[in-house]
Amino acid sequence: MPLLKRAAPFDDPDWLFELKYDGFRALAVIEHGGAQLLSRNGHPFATFSSLAESISDSLPNARAVIDGEICSLDRRGRPQFKNLLFRRGNPPCFFAFDLLTCDGKDLRTERLLDRKQELRLARACAPLKYTEYIEGCGMALFQRICELDLEGIVAKHKSAPYVTEREHSTWFKILNRKYSQMQGREELFERERHQEPPALRGHLNCKFRQIGCGRQ
Repeated sequence: MPLLKRAAPFDDPDWLFELKYDGFRALAVIEHGGAQLLSRNGHPFATFSSLAESISDSLPNARAVIDGEICSLDRRGRPQFKNLLFRRGNPPCFFAFDLLTCDGKDLRTERLLDRKQELRLARACAPLKYTEYIEGCGMALFQRICELDLEGIVAKHKSAPYVTEREHSTWFKILNRKYSQMQGREELFERERHQEPPALRGHLNCKFRQIGCGRQ
């Protein structure tokens, strides 16, 4: 599901709002007693293999695809991107915010709220951090994340399906322009870019056939 940009927060009872976690977007693909964390470019996050292993160990019989964010948290529970990038600090964790498939059932055509309910039940036996949300009140949440110096919020339509086409996406990121950890971010990416494995052809959200998730 592409994440589009929106300039300002808003209130709307048909929308829910989540904290935008500062990390690496990933799909957790769990099947055959194992798990992989796949990047937006479609290749495995080899450096987070221990996190993938811990997910699979806790869900040995599960078959699921979970959309989420790999993060590194400090002692106060705040995402620290540099710690994640340089593999330091606390072990990384996975914030789960959507469930695409579960036990062979494709959930992408269901409402977001229904998928989140399924995810809340599924994560009860897993070392996944469920992403909480509030309904309708994006402006108050955005004001609070700015006070806490966090990256931003994500607005999602409550009744929308999970889609891969950018023009049909109903997910919007609203960024805190004063977020302190964004300073020097481009330089960090340029410095580390040569260490990234080559991206596989196509975008992550177009690779469902290769991981057994049915139709596009």
